Amino acid sequence: MITLHDNGVFLSSGRLHASAPLSAEEGRKRTLAWSILQAHSVSGDPEKLQIRFDAMASHDITYVGIIQQARASGMGAFPIPYALTNCHNSLCAVGGTINEDDHVFGLSAARKYGGIYVPANQSVIHSYAREQLAGCGKMILGSDSHTRYGALGTMAVGEGGPELCKQLLKNTWDVPYPKVALVYLTGAPRRGVGPHDVAIALVKATFESGFVNNCVLEFAGPGIAGLPIDYRNGVDVMTTETTCLSSIWETDEETRGFYEAHGRGEEYKELHPGEWAWYDKYIELDLSQIEPMIALPFHPSNAWTIREFLADAPDILAKVEADAQKRYPKAKINLAQKVRNGGVWADQGVIAGCAGGLFDNITEAADILRGGSCGDGYFTLDVYPTSVPVSLELTKIGAAADLLQSGAVIKPSFCGPCFGAGDVPAHNGLSLRHTTRNFPNREGSKPGEGQFAAVCLMDARSIAATARNGGNITPATEVEYQPVRRPYHFDKGVYEKRVYNGFGHPRPEEELILGPNITDWPKMRPLAENLLVELAAVLRDGVTTTDELIPSGETSSYRSNPLRLAEFTLSRREPEYVGRAKEIAKSEARRLAGDVPERLQALLDRCGADAAKTQFGSCVFANRPGDGSAREQAASCQKVLGGFANICYEFATKRYRSNCINWGILPFTLDEGAAFPYEAGDCVFVPHIRAAVAEGREDIPAKVLKADGGEEDILLHVRGLTAEEQEIILDGCLMNYYAKRTN
Repeated sequence: MITLHDNGVFLSSGRLHASAPLSAEEGRKRTLAWSILQAHSVSGDPEKLQIRFDAMASHDITYVGIIQQARASGMGAFPIPYALTNCHNSLCAVGGTINEDDHVFGLSAARKYGGIYVPANQSVIHSYAREQLAGCGKMILGSDSHTRYGALGTMAVGEGGPELCKQLLKNTWDVPYPKVALVYLTGAPRRGVGPHDVAIALVKATFESGFVNNCVLEFAGPGIAGLPIDYRNGVDVMTTETTCLSSIWETDEETRGFYEAHGRGEEYKELHPGEWAWYDKYIELDLSQIEPMIALPFHPSNAWTIREFLADAPDILAKVEADAQKRYPKAKINLAQKVRNGGVWADQGVIAGCAGGLFDNITEAADILRGGSCGDGYFTLDVYPTSVPVSLELTKIGAAADLLQSGAVIKPSFCGPCFGAGDVPAHNGLSLRHTTRNFPNREGSKPGEGQFAAVCLMDARSIAATARNGGNITPATEVEYQPVRRPYHFDKGVYEKRVYNGFGHPRPEEELILGPNITDWPKMRPLAENLLVELAAVLRDGVTTTDELIPSGETSSYRSNPLRLAEFTLSRREPEYVGRAKEIAKSEARRLAGDVPERLQALLDRCGADAAKTQFGSCVFANRPGDGSAREQAASCQKVLGGFANICYEFATKRYRSNCINWGILPFTLDEGAAFPYEAGDCVFVPHIRAAVAEGREDIPAKVLKADGGEEDILLHVRGLTAEEQEIILDGCLMNYYAKRTN
């Protein structure tokens, strides 16, 4: 089904070869990834890329902060097309006027700086980017982790807001040339097997080992030809969950058809790897062997075939229960009740977002449900088309009517079910979702209040089959139906009537409209000569997600107010963190005022440090932090609360590490296997840290001051900082870096 090969391979004439009439060094220059990355790099050094993107996209959880940072750094106009979509805070159900205030700000910013404003419920961010921004050979940067348009011949990257701020200021995205992993597709999927099944199987095969971490995935092989473009897009968007850096696919007439259908035929180019292209590693994926899949809580990689799951459901659910109970001791968890009457019964189905709400997914779900019924029991089915043009076409061809007649509910374009805003299940509910993630609490429950709900990822086809059976989990391969491939007709008039496109036509005379919740960032100080940090949170989980660092869902209403949002930091994982961090920050404020608290002075005395030259702040330890969302607030909230460092063995994603650096948080790592037996309240003293960063030293001796009075030496590392990243950390954050150079 899926085979991983941790060795290089050549690709020629669509076939794999162990050797070639040229070197691997020459062959790597023949990949699609090489040609596109080098064409966008301005560094002159092929190993150290400095990328300028063709376009950018942000949604209403991120664009306010990005624009606030950019304008504070001297931006006068958007230099490239920049789409501001409104697909995350669309409900306007929490926080009074806050969400709509952000939307009004977004439109005023698009008018002032020459941007593209996509009103609420018109399109989810990635749908609009596919429809209107993508182009073969182009690169797009988005402030959302699922920024992936590789199936359209576009290399796309999801990053934190500061990286978009850099592009707005005509700077670059800097990254070492990545490894490129070939995904070699063969065979054809069976009826009832959808893109989410392929994607979940790929994530299961690669995530835990980090096989493609920070690689570019390049899709090629004979299996591509038989895949419709929506199928390719559905697989591609989920590559984020493998922790790869980006993705790119071969293009063909199917790709051309997508661009022509959207009135943008000029954006199509035929893209294929050159003869004897060489890849650092490769994955063989036989589409014909993929079965309908189900990903159990709490990660898309926690996956089985539905067949395997149903055969062993009591034991598998018992393990999920045990894991959940360990995470949420206040909740009374009971998933065993889902196993009854010879099946496993779900309470909810959701088909939504950039992965699920695609035209082909929904039409095939309608094919399965046509003439059937979701039943009048506890099971519900909600369907969110990914954009108004898609919704309009579904209406015209009758697919929406088929779904409504079956008992499904059609809802507007919205990302909420992906991150916990809307469709929150009942306590102990089991939700089946064709969305991107099933991380802890991502469905919107509040386990701190005794609530728990479980989300399983499944393809729209099997969700529809389950709905037809009243919630009894059923793989689509076991349902008799005839899928009908329907041509898609894009109505450009929908966007022409509602989307504001001011690119190239800024109106500097117009004022930004700032609601009362939109605030400036607090002042942040440069890095001092020495650093003393107190551990405010110690997280021993194998991986810590950005959802745990800063929760999604109802907190999104406060994304434009750094101080209020920071109150939610680690709230669902380490509730004591905010209080601890605030106390540490109070001590630092007193130190800056010349009134060093007694406890802080005692710590400084223990390490022989001068209070005037030693910064005091909080620190988070986690084994592998930052998997998941690109949103910068996972790092900025720590900084707002006085955080100065993360200590870990490895950062889960490049984007989270970049967020830390851009907010002046030192990205310390430990040697794999090095002990870290310390707890909250212990402190780490890092002498001469400013000089170490300035000189590019990567090995940093430090001392742990234990709360019980003990002291131990420790070796920290800060590896691979670029010259610009060094300056950003020294200046205290990216905004300070730009302000210093502007002034």
